[in-house]
Amino acid sequence: MTVATKGQAMLTVTNLTRSFASGDGLVTALKDVSFEIPEGKFASIVGRSGSGKSTLLSLLGGLDKPTSGNIIVDGKSLAQLRDHALIAYRCSTIGFVFQNYNLIPNLTALENVMLPMEFNGHVPHERAARSKQLLDQVGLDGAKQQRKPGRLSGGEQQRVAIARALANKPKLILADEPTGNLDEQTGKMIFDLLHSLSRSENTTIVAVTHDLSIAGRTDVTFRLSDGQLVTDKSTK
Repeated sequence: MTVATKGQAMLTVTNLTRSFASGDGLVTALKDVSFEIPEGKFASIVGRSGSGKSTLLSLLGGLDKPTSGNIIVDGKSLAQLRDHALIAYRCSTIGFVFQNYNLIPNLTALENVMLPMEFNGHVPHERAARSKQLLDQVGLDGAKQQRKPGRLSGGEQQRVAIARALANKPKLILADEPTGNLDEQTGKMIFDLLHSLSRSENTTIVAVTHDLSIAGRTDVTFRLSDGQLVTDKSTK
């Protein structure tokens, strides 16, 4: 099933299949999946556990390679990138937001956001200025920027994680259950923040979520079942 949406495509997935050897057989986690997502849109991927959501996110992030098919991000084919180029892709083209935040506990919020820019070669004063700007933008300001993750709430930690994902001005953000560890009200705030950032930063966002109420408010929703794309709902 191929899904086409309006606008210039930032992400194009074509006939994507991923199979794994398991015991005496072969398990196919994704089966001939194709879709497009335009630049600056917020897309959600829903499906039951084992439907292929996490496998798809790993492939989009260049953390795994498909058995067949292709992924094109901002005009670049991931299938043609060698290992060193994939590392550069993960560093500069995409940003990750995880359910468990994955912040470094002995660094402050500001230092956590600065870290990806250090890996990407930005000079110290640029890292500090942009990190402060991003934390202000996601609503974590003042003394909280100097706190370590253990002294921040779950919602505040996720704000830091989102700021970190934006640090290198990625074209694409991949979010894995970004509201999964948050209460309903905080989860809604984080969703609204991501939606706002997709507009203000013109960043394409793909979020895996089990929360159908959140998925129903994204620009487009894809549903996976047994590794196949079975439905979509375009809202804009």
